[in-house]
Parts: sequence; structure tokens; C-alpha cells
Amino acid sequence: MNRIPFMLSPASKNYLWGGSRLNDDFNFGLPVYPLAEAWVCSTHPDGESYADSEKLSEALKAYPEYLGTHALQLTCGKPELPILIKLIDAKRDLSVQVHPDDEYAKKEGQWGKTEMWYVLAAKPGAELVYGFNRDVDAKQIKEAVENGTIGSLLNHIPVRKDDLFFVEPGTVHAIGAGCLIAEIQQSSNLTYRLYDYGRVGKDGKPRELHLEKALDVANLKSSAAPRQPMRVLKYKNGCASELLTRCKYFQVERLLLNTEGRKLAEFQTGKNSFHALLCTDGCGNISGDGTDGENFNLNFFKGDCVFVPAESIPLKLHGRAQILNVSC
Repeated sequence: MNRIPFMLSPASKNYLWGGSRLNDDFNFGLPVYPLAEAWVCSTHPDGESYADSEKLSEALKAYPEYLGTHALQLTCGKPELPILIKLIDAKRDLSVQVHPDDEYAKKEGQWGKTEMWYVLAAKPGAELVYGFNRDVDAKQIKEAVENGTIGSLLNHIPVRKDDLFFVEPGTVHAIGAGCLIAEIQQSSNLTYRLYDYGRVGKDGKPRELHLEKALDVANLKSSAAPRQPMRVLKYKNGCASELLTRCKYFQVERLLLNTEGRKLAEFQTGKNSFHALLCTDGCGNISGDGTDGENFNLNFFKGDCVFVPAESIPLKLHGRAQILNVSC
């Protein structure tokens, strides 16, 4: 069987804090405003990606071997993605929120949510919230939410392009206005809101808070402001790479593809995991020779996400692009 890459089409989310940058910058053409999130690689029932006209989940049910041995282990053998990849446009501040771990999330029939943010762009003065700036207790949190002063208890971190943040379950956090972010996370849609600035939803009612559940899972200890990790570029023909994050759920590398005047960059997946290649800038081409003698050729552009099955055919990358290479 030819295990060749295929292009994914994203699901969209029109949360009230979104804007138009995902359509403007990535040319998605999604008929949604505000466009807050594009779920570019997902089998989560709240927003599935498509492979041609077929849901990605259906393609993986037909060919579960595409996922790879480790990815299937993470989902306990279910033919579904253990991860979800999003592009996020925060035109306005997101709510102050927290996610549960796997054990707590089981009560709600989902996985927990470990996540990573990679900052694609940030307006001057943009920031995010990452944990508390002092030890707090549940009583303090409830009072601060009620009187709107919770911001004084939180770490506010300045954000710049290419910053990287790893967010463990239990970390209270919020993406601030002016951030354009790629998020790689466990395949979960469990969010417990602590505070939402008194905003109202489409029904004209205040958006729901989940204070008790949030306090059940939140780490109320002081968090040190996160430091940017050391990142080391490794060079091969036509491509440089750097490891951004590795945890039990996913691994993320940034690829800097530049084959102008050089040999094409070689790429092939192993048996452990599929790879999702998200182009965050530039454009390029993936090609290869199938086992049936047919040539494979796929062009990709900024915003495209290409799914590469585990144990793929040998591939060549050509072009000038920045790519997030996500695997499990």
C-alpha cells in the first residue's frame, strides 16, 4: 500500500474574541467572522478536519496503520488522532482558563489537555497569562473573580514572535489580544473558565464560568515566569531543524526549508507515528515515488497542513518555507 501524504482542510470556530487574520494571513477562505480558530489537524468531534471530502476520522478508521504504533498506544487502540493542531487569532483577550489532566478529564469522557503555543506573530505590547504570581487559595480566587481583580494575582508575560510556551494541565492561563499562535495539544476540548471580563455570548447572556471545576484542577502555587528554552539548529541538505517540544503526547520540530540551489530535503516517517506538517510561512512541494511506480507530487502554501502516514514512502521536500513538524 502506498502511504503517501495528503492535504487537510480545517474546521473553523467563530468565538467572540477572534478576528480576520486567519483568512487574511493564510488565505483559508472560511466563511466565518469572527474567525478565532482553524483546527487544521483534528479528529475531535467538536471540529474535524477533512481529507478531500472525507472526514479525517473516517480515513483513519479505514487505515488505522496510518497513525503509527505509538499514536495508537496513546489512544488505547482507537483509530483517532491523539493530538489536535490549531491556528489561533486572538484579536481580543481570551478568558482566564485552565485545563484538566487525563484522570480528571475521564469524568467528562475526554482526554486531558497538555498544550504548546508557538507564537507566529505578536503586536507590540501583546502578552499572555501563565500561572499565579504568588501562592493563592480558593477563597482568594473566588473573591478576585467576583470583584474583577484576578489580574493582579496572575503572571503577565510579554510575548514576541517565535516565543514558545509549554502549558501543563492545571496551569491557569490566557492568550492576550494581538497574538497569532499555533497550538499543538492533546485531542481535547475541555476548558474551565475562571474569568471572562463580564462578556456576553451570542444569546446576550454572560458566558458561563466553571469556577468549581477550575478550582478542582488548578495549580494555585506561585509559578515562575517561563523562560524561553535553548534552541539548537541542526542542518541537513536543504533544511535546518530545531526541536521545540517533546512530551509523552507529542513532539514538535520547526523545519526551515530552503532548497534554492541545493539538493532537495529528504523526509520519511517511521513506524511509531504519523507526522503533520503545518506550513507557517512560505511555500513548497512534497514529492516521491510510490511503490506502484506512480509519482506523487503535492504543492503546499502558508496555512496548509499535510498529513504524512506512518512508514510513508521516501519523500523529497522542495521550496522555501517554515514548517511545524508534529508527531507523537
